[in-house]
Amino acid sequence: MYLTDQPLPRTFFDRPVLEVAPDLLGRTLVRNLPDGRVTVRLTEVEAYNGEADPGSHAYRGRTRRNASMYGPPGHTYVYFTYGMWHCVNLVCGPEGFASGVLLRAGEILTGAELVRLRRPTARNDAELARGPARLATALDVDRPLDGTDVCGPDPGAPLRLLAGTPVPRASVEQGPRTGVGGEGALQPWRFWIPGDPSVSPYRAHQGRRRRS
Repeated sequence: MYLTDQPLPRTFFDRPVLEVAPDLLGRTLVRNLPDGRVTVRLTEVEAYNGEADPGSHAYRGRTRRNASMYGPPGHTYVYFTYGMWHCVNLVCGPEGFASGVLLRAGEILTGAELVRLRRPTARNDAELARGPARLATALDVDRPLDGTDVCGPDPGAPLRLLAGTPVPRASVEQGPRTGVGGEGALQPWRFWIPGDPSVSPYRAHQGRRRRS
């Protein structure tokens, strides 16, 4: 049992990705910014299982872009996509394996007034961090935060993941990952809190692309 306001230890992430991913639901992601603090309760995630996973950025091996995926567990992998958006993953599993969990959606707990400035097109607060690019935008996460340690003890660190209140595994729903095609299309590796309004709608693969 972890204290809700304490960061998760590195051992939490040093497990198989399909164990870590559903266990992230209900945890609290903290973003410290010059203008204040934003906290998010994670409500939707997707697992990517290293070089064995056709849907992962690591499927074709290590590159300069995905190097953080191979790093120690408990760090971020932030990537730029479609020439306009960032997305953030949490690295897990043994160092060198390149597995990670994409943070797809969350509920803004504190700092909503700061997030609204970054997400002026959101129709309501449930939409502020609904979807991986919106979540990263809401938290002002971009490539300079690639490789950030989320397990550190410093309460003022840029990003931290606190224990929060985990969702019981029996209450978690799972299904195919959004936008993943080919051999990885049917893997039920997206996990979400059923009925939560911040969870993003499922969209099947369109065209040819891979996610991390």
